[in-house]
Amino acid sequence: MNNKLDSIDISMLTALQCNSRISNAELSAKVNLSQTPCLRRLRRLEKSGLIERYSVQLNHQMIGASVSAFVFVKVNKNTSKNASAFESAIADLPEVTECCVLAGAHDYMLRVSTATLQSFELFLKEKLANVPMTEGIESTIILNQLIKRDAPLPTHR
Repeated sequence: MNNKLDSIDISMLTALQCNSRISNAELSAKVNLSQTPCLRRLRRLEKSGLIERYSVQLNHQMIGASVSAFVFVKVNKNTSKNASAFESAIADLPEVTECCVLAGAHDYMLRVSTATLQSFELFLKEKLANVPMTEGIESTIILNQLIKRDAPLPTHR
């Protein structure tokens, strides 16, 4: 679908990434289009899969997730079967808010959120270390995540 995006589609996507709760009236005004064609375009973008979902960004401190970290994991024998077992186990850990497959020294990067350093330590020792196929774990505590977080994807061509 990417090659079928025009400047109005790109403007819509940019506006939606900044505020996914924007009304159709506000969106149509921002992109200089009447409401009915704007809604039609929005539905087309959703149906195509380009817009995967709408979400809310919560304040980590206020929700009680004061500690965030990047955790790098090396799995034992990175085969499809082992990767599948690892990924399935990770999916059941609520502390893991993001999981990425990497190329390089580590096989996975997890973003982990916990209430305290003690709960982070317990997560590492009692949960992650016991996940099948986990061979090595390295973690980096995030000191300040408000510098640039969940920035919109560039939609320019």
